[in-house]
This record gives sequence, structure tokens and C-alpha cells, in this order.
Amino acid sequence: MQSALTHRPYLKMNGAGNEITILDLRSSGLSVLPAEARAIAGNKKTAFDQLMVLFDPKSTGTDAYMRIFNTDGSESSACGNGTRCVSWYVLEHETRDTLKLETAAGLLDCRRDGPLAFTIDMGMPRFHWQDIPLARLQADTKAIDFRFTTSNGKTLSNPACVNMGNPHAIFWVDDVEAYALDVNGPVLEHDPMFPERANISLVAVKSRDHIVQKVWERGAGLTLACGSGACAAAVAAARLGLTDRKVRVTLPGGDLLIDWRETDDHVLMTGPVALEHRGQLEAELFQDMA
Repeated sequence: MQSALTHRPYLKMNGAGNEITILDLRSSGLSVLPAEARAIAGNKKTAFDQLMVLFDPKSTGTDAYMRIFNTDGSESSACGNGTRCVSWYVLEHETRDTLKLETAAGLLDCRRDGPLAFTIDMGMPRFHWQDIPLARLQADTKAIDFRFTTSNGKTLSNPACVNMGNPHAIFWVDDVEAYALDVNGPVLEHDPMFPERANISLVAVKSRDHIVQKVWERGAGLTLACGSGACAAAVAAARLGLTDRKVRVTLPGGDLLIDWRETDDHVLMTGPVALEHRGQLEAELFQDMA
């Protein structure tokens, strides 16, 4: 099957290990089909956890409108690690250190802190059960009425739920490696409690300013890092009084610094980016597209 994306340039990057592919379609008039996203994800050179696609700005004062695709072709409204990578790309040859991106979830202010370090204002978390969304009324999303028995007979219960541009469920555990998240993650993602599916996190609190996290990402699977997931976990921990509002989140791919700002309740995420390679999308990528 032919694709209009053939020969379009791309960048392969990562943010704290979160695999990101960037496709700049500004001024092209092109778009991306879910099948095309799946085809790009299916090739070793262009594989991604999230595909960040840039389009012409919709709002005055923004640098681009951004759509975010998961490996299964579904879309997400937020990807903090990918947004840092896009920030590096947009500012690569610029002397300014700030930019503004727009997604379906709203506007994102981005700041360059160093050559390979960026801070993203991820906006305000949402806590109401209908905003996450959950399937039924929950009086307190700090610990919802939910219980799950894992494949190895352990129990996960009463997760905190937060929307950080996409839905997150955070389970508090002593050991993030003890619950076979690769097996149980997809079951939890699709549980009827989460009508739009959910990102599933296991989080161990180590101190007032440090948590350890492992994430099964909705539509992508196990990832080395999840920026919006780190924000959700940090906010959930602070809401429960388990940590302060500034924490270091250790993920398999590295550390992210999260600051749930008291002045306006916005969540700031700071972390690294890395460029892996640049290339062009070859026609062979799309031959078996379905």
C-alpha cells in the first residue's frame, strides 16, 4: 500500500529511555493514519513508544500542533518525554530557550535548561472520577474502590487515579518488580473500570522526595519511562501525604524531577533527551500496512 509519508524525514530520540520518533509535517498538508503509525512502530529503526507528529499551529503564539500516536495506532493527548524531545528538535537551531506546543489536551509551555535538559509545564492534574474517566462514581480518587488479583496470586488494590492529559492508575507497592506488570498490565489497562483504558503504574515510596516507578503504558506496553505517568505518580503521592510536592521519580530508563507547583497547581517535569539517529521513511515500511 502506498503512503504519502514515504521519504519524509524523521528523528529517533529518547527521553529518559522512553523511545520517541518525531515526524514533522508542518507546511506539508499531510496527516497520519493509525495504520501508518503502526507500520512505523513495527520497524526496528523507527520503532517507538510514542510517535510525535507536528502540524501547523492552530492557535496564535504556538510553534506547532502536536498529535501523539501509541504503537497500536491509538492516540494519546500527553507524552511528557516526547514533548521534551520535540522541544529539543524545534529549538535545535534557535537561540531562544522557550516554546509553546498545543495538543488535544491544551497548551504546553516548554523550556530549555541545558543542551539536553528540558522542563515541560504539563498543566493541572484532574481528579474527578468523570474527568479521568472511571466507569462509576468514586467518592475519593486518592484511593478508588478497586481490587485486582495478579497472575502470580498477589493483590493490587485501591489505586490512586489522576488524569494528566491521559488516564493513570497508580498502585502503591513495596517492590515494583514483584507483580509481573508485563502480564498484568494489559489486563488492567483494559479493565471495565477504565472506559478509555488507563496507564498502569506500580510505585514504591522511598522517601519524602524520592519514588520508584514502573509503568505499563496504554497502547504502548512496558516502557523505560513515562513522563505523564511520573507526573501522575508524584501528584498522587503528594495528595496522600506520602511525599512532598517536589520529588525525584526513578524509572527503568532514568530519573525525572517533578514539581507540583503550589502557586497554580501546575505540574513541571524536568528530564533529559537524547538523539539516536535521523532518517527517512522508506516505502518498504508501508508495504504490509493494515
